[in-house]
Amino acid sequence: MFTKILIANRGEIACRVAATARRMAVRTVAVYSDADAHAKHVAACDEAVHLGGSAPRDSYLRWEKIIEAAKSTGAQAIHPGYGFLSENEEFAQACAKAGLVFIGPPASAIQAMGLKAESKQLMEKAGVPLVPGYHGADQDPALLKAEADRIGYPVLIKASAGGGGKGMRAVERAEDFEAALASCKREATNSFGDDAVLVEKYVQRPRHIEIQVFGDTQGHYVYLFERDCSVQRRHQKVLEEAPAPGMTQALRQQMGEAAVAAARAVNYVGAGTVEFIVEQPGGYEKPEAMKFFFMEMNTRLQVEHPVTEAITGLDLVEWQLRVASGEPLPLRQSDLRISGHAIEARICAENPDNNFLPATGTLRTYRKPPCLAFERASDGVRVDDGVREGDVISPFYDSMIAKLIVHGDTREQALARLDEALAATRIVGLATNVQFLRHVVLSPSFAQARLDTALIPREQAVLFNQEPVGVALAVAAAVAQALLDEQGRAGADPFSRRDGWRSHGQVVRRFAFEFHDQPVPAELTYLHDGSLRLAVGEAAGLLVFAATAQGIDVQFAGQRATVQVVAQGETDHVFAPHGATRILNIDLLAHAGEAHAEGGRLSAPMPGKVVSFAVKAGDKVSKGQALAVMEAMKMEHTIAAPADGTVAELLYSPGDQVAEGAELLRLQ
Repeated sequence: MFTKILIANRGEIACRVAATARRMAVRTVAVYSDADAHAKHVAACDEAVHLGGSAPRDSYLRWEKIIEAAKSTGAQAIHPGYGFLSENEEFAQACAKAGLVFIGPPASAIQAMGLKAESKQLMEKAGVPLVPGYHGADQDPALLKAEADRIGYPVLIKASAGGGGKGMRAVERAEDFEAALASCKREATNSFGDDAVLVEKYVQRPRHIEIQVFGDTQGHYVYLFERDCSVQRRHQKVLEEAPAPGMTQALRQQMGEAAVAAARAVNYVGAGTVEFIVEQPGGYEKPEAMKFFFMEMNTRLQVEHPVTEAITGLDLVEWQLRVASGEPLPLRQSDLRISGHAIEARICAENPDNNFLPATGTLRTYRKPPCLAFERASDGVRVDDGVREGDVISPFYDSMIAKLIVHGDTREQALARLDEALAATRIVGLATNVQFLRHVVLSPSFAQARLDTALIPREQAVLFNQEPVGVALAVAAAVAQALLDEQGRAGADPFSRRDGWRSHGQVVRRFAFEFHDQPVPAELTYLHDGSLRLAVGEAAGLLVFAATAQGIDVQFAGQRATVQVVAQGETDHVFAPHGATRILNIDLLAHAGEAHAEGGRLSAPMPGKVVSFAVKAGDKVSKGQALAVMEAMKMEHTIAAPADGTVAELLYSPGDQVAEGAELLRLQ
């Protein structure tokens, strides 16, 4: 076994690997960028080496510096995590040349499976079922369009070297193909340095089911069962679970054996995932009719590996280290068993109600539910993260904040545990998808395991723009918190007492709130018997509250809940058992004399790079028309016209970096 390894990654996966290494008495070396100088993964390791600038190309993709850091610190092996250099055969070869063990498959296996087109040709020879499509080397746009027409719409364009939904577009109509192809090629070039794509038939209502495989240097292989990753947005996974609901034992064995055959075909070593697209011709009620097709093989540890650990009771990172050091697989196929059900939710810095635009900012408040350590995933709740309260989520890296993993005896128990854990998660400082995840978990389709990759758009009526905490309760909570704060500041001041006594008549206090950009006036009346009467719009009644260990017990207008209120500037974040919301608590004196007039501004919704403009000065545009394309957090985002008008001026050029809120162009 190694005595020291270098972890060539950042964030939660670097912390995850370090946790297992520490348990195995293996010392660790972290690497970091300028932006990560004080990051959690740096503190989690025994040593740390600075790589360079904040952008990945200036730090985490500089494999020459990483190899130099490993040699200078005496590390014997390099764990690449996932993303960055984890599937870079050139890096794997360089490690071997430097006398370092690459904790992953051989470079030949990465190369064979790294390009989707070539890997599909290899799988076709091995007899693994494939989705109809074009996987050739000729990338002439006219040929690709002709192939799409031949296959029949809808089709899916996918970057050949891609992953994580980058460089991927579903195309419903022939007339949309050229624009989608150009966008895919740009994303593929930016993310992978290779603009080659393949075109496949877009399977209707498919499920995304993947098989975890492991191989060792002695030629032994096993599959550690399946994960269902069908719940996706923009071709990126949102929720993953194991085992797959409705999976028959016969289909599990067929898919597992096909995955092992794929691994054998490239002499695979270490952890890998073979991903399948699964068609449901018999509908959700007939899983025995499901058909599976090879999609791709990820030659690394997957983000969602904790759900496999939970149902098997194994530590996959420990297996990686043992296999990479030359040991045989710890178990054979006949030794492996499934225990219970596990679900993972990816908590991301993004705004689901605004097309999942990524968000940046500081984690002013970051409170996790009671949870277990990284490698203790076989029961209860586990959180894998690489951040702490006060850390900054920057535009340089992926938007994922944490992974919340739950395990239960049954799927129903795991669902209840996941909702409870999400309800106990407190994040303030930037937009997140926590409430959206709760909506998905509680949606009829997910609760009943009616799964396919179209679940989110199909259930949009119950997933988006939902407000589980109404305005009346939000205002009552904010007022109660304000009064408690005042009492704490006032101490023994008799004028802070709530017994209703005043030296003159009845006292009425006015508050100004905004809820979803709508003004919400509120009046609080101090009654002579010591009680408080609150009026919020048409809702009115006694306001009763008390501080508790869990927050504030609030009663108003027929509602009662234990809430927590976290203030960030003038925004009050209200957390209740059934959901969370935000309300603007306006200090009228502080804003006296202010006026807001944005006029014809069009601003960047997040920090990023301007990719292109679809208009020029003088062009007339219609509401909803695409005006510009921005790139942030490795994904492209289209900026649309908020109203009809004429383009007066473009204020940036393609390639320019812009800050959040920067005015991109002016409309008249």
